[in-house]
Amino acid sequence: MSRLIILRGNSACGKTTTAIGLKKSYGEDAMLISLDYIKNTMLTVKNNRFILNELLFQLAAFGKKYCKVVIIEGIFNSKKYFDLFQKLNLLFKDNVYAFYFDIPFEETLLRHKNRLESKEFGEIEMRKWWHDKDLLKNIPEMIIEKDMTIDETIDFICNVVNENK
Repeated sequence: MSRLIILRGNSACGKTTTAIGLKKSYGEDAMLISLDYIKNTMLTVKNNRFILNELLFQLAAFGKKYCKVVIIEGIFNSKKYFDLFQKLNLLFKDNVYAFYFDIPFEETLLRHKNRLESKEFGEIEMRKWWHDKDLLKNIPEMIIEKDMTIDETIDFICNVVNENK
């Protein structure tokens, strides 16, 4: 049975780095779907949620068919993507593990300074995108806090997902 891992949170909180580490941990058995990559590279559409949701759902459905683990990561505002996560929850028959990165804004600014994206956008844009404690209403999420290292976060997620095989 395929499992879905959802990684959500604000910009620069560690979602993508964690997702890449999880993909490496699971290897060939995993598929990684990154919202930013889909939105900015594959499609270059900023705000057409219908197109994004449809493609994200189709990619996850493909992953469910061919992979043991599907990892989906991005900011994913809880209101804007409510329907997508509802459909994914049904698709994966409640075999969904959701994690919300609850990192304070000041910490995300510090982390952002070490990213390549720091040349593309900064504090002003990040404040516009910021949604504090934006938890999903339709899927329970486990909280990732600022004190966890990337390795600890990856181990924590793997332990949670592997315990419930």
